[in-house]
Amino acid sequence: MERVIWIILAFVAGAFLPMQAGMNNKLAKTGGSPVHASMISFAIGVLALVAYIFLTSQNISWKGIREAPTYAWAGGILGAFYVTVIVLAFPKISPGLTFGLVVTGQLLISMLMEHFQIMGAQPQSISVGRIIGLALIVGGVIMMKKF
Repeated sequence: MERVIWIILAFVAGAFLPMQAGMNNKLAKTGGSPVHASMISFAIGVLALVAYIFLTSQNISWKGIREAPTYAWAGGILGAFYVTVIVLAFPKISPGLTFGLVVTGQLLISMLMEHFQIMGAQPQSISVGRIIGLALIVGGVIMMKKF
């Protein structure tokens, strides 16, 4: 049952991404700056996370955080890059194409991370079936653009 809940939550999180992009795009247009819109989005996210941490009494291992590998600290940079690119791409190439490409990129890198067991990914070898699945996603992105 727990797995089903996580599957539903992952789906809902993915469904929220185009909505977030639309909101950030609106903020960028009304404020006149996509980069500032991204920063405001992150600032509000930080406030929401701080509230959640206090409301749920979350604990942290500061020693563990200090011992994290250097590359682990770059996640925020990748998040900022992602949000800013989405804010910029959303109005230029459409929400459907933007997120079709996002999903394609996510699946390709996820497949490679699983195959090579990068950053703790569960092992899953690249197979013909997985490559065909990725090709179907690419085909779907092409169809989204053409039709």
